Amino acid sequence: MAANTNPIFGLVPVCKTAQISTANTNRDGTGTLGSVVTGAADGTRIDRIVIKASGTTTAGMVRIFVDTGGTIVLVAEIPVLAITPSGTIKTFEAELVRYDGLPWVVLASGQVLKAGTHNAEGFNITAHGSDYS
Repeated sequence: MAANTNPIFGLVPVCKTAQISTANTNRDGTGTLGSVVTGAADGTRIDRIVIKASGTTTAGMVRIFVDTGGTIVLVAEIPVLAITPSGTIKTFEAELVRYDGLPWVVLASGQVLKAGTHNAEGFNITAHGSDYS
């Protein structure tokens, strides 16, 4: 098979958000997970994922998965700090991004980026990137 000699670039911007709040301590992809974004027909590149708590947090974990259509794979675990927000203290937030110009993850057509929270606390998970189609 001949290799592609032309670079491809994202065509349609993607900014999708899922809200998660159901406790799920599983690392094997079972249990309740929120679907953040689904790969487009020609694939989707995700350049950045932002995790933002919507209120008070306790020490725990947010987990990011890729559902390949047959297997759900754990791809990242982000430790959550205990924070009680106020007028001068912001809610927990974290960002997953690569600084080498490569996407954080590439989803094939139909693959789904999913997220879950270890503790029953509210988080907004936002994926930024672009569809190739």
